[in-house]
Amino acid sequence: MGTGRRYGGDVEGGCGPGADAGRDGGGAAGGGAVASGGGGGDDVEALLRERLRQADERIEMPPGLWSRIQETASERRPKAVALPRRRPYAVAFAVAATVAAVALGAWWVQRPGGGALPSQAREQGVPVTVHNTESACRGPRTLECGLRLAKDPHRRYAERDNSAGRVWHGDVLVARCVVTDGLMVRDEQGLTSTRWYLVTTGEGVRGWLPGVRTRNTREVPVCPAGER
Repeated sequence: MGTGRRYGGDVEGGCGPGADAGRDGGGAAGGGAVASGGGGGDDVEALLRERLRQADERIEMPPGLWSRIQETASERRPKAVALPRRRPYAVAFAVAATVAAVALGAWWVQRPGGGALPSQAREQGVPVTVHNTESACRGPRTLECGLRLAKDPHRRYAERDNSAGRVWHGDVLVARCVVTDGLMVRDEQGLTSTRWYLVTTGEGVRGWLPGVRTRNTREVPVCPAGER
């Protein structure tokens, strides 16, 4: 007969047939408890998922939150700085001043040593530029490179007393008029012409320039009978 404590009608710690039966019954009961516990875990997990879904659906966005986010983003965005607008008349004045300065500089560069033209001559004539066919004499302002102005276009150009003055290549003169029946003159390249221009230099010297000594492209009026 086995010995042991009795608890709840079961024998614990026995070693007889009753103990074996108790152990077998306990094993069976234990096995049923494990199976029942596994099914309960699935139910709990499903319940938790359902409660989380319901809680997520109850979450609401506070009123005006999206508009406040947009305002904050626009305040942090760099703003474009508007440049000051120039007044139209100021721009026009600046452009006109620039054009005038460029034109004056170009006119001055084209007058190497010609001197200032007399105001009276500018009003009464056409500008012409002296041209020397000898390339070696287009820079130096020496006596050898000077070109003669004649006193009379109908006399020999080389006569000693027919010289009114000298001019050099690039000088800008003012032609008052032209005669077309003067003495024929031939230059170093073989070009001939009977045209003579009544000109005034920057120093105020007046004389006749042979047509072969310029490359004039502007119309010059014919001299009246009293100036032939």
